[in-house]
Amino acid sequence: MGKGDRKTAKGKRYSSSYGNARPKAAAKAAGTVKAPVAKKAATKTVAKAPAKKAVAKKAAAKE
Repeated sequence: MGKGDRKTAKGKRYSSSYGNARPKAAAKAAGTVKAPVAKKAATKTVAKAPAKKAVAKKAAAKE
């Protein structure tokens, strides 16, 4: 059941053909129209820049 099997969708894709396993257009069910989704009101939020952390300098070892 792989590329050479013409009865499976994978085999149909490989051989560039269509059939029951690989229909050309998906049938849409009648009456399943979705209502448009209302967008939420945009609220302004000011993004603050992240605070810079002070990096501690390593003491140079002098010997």
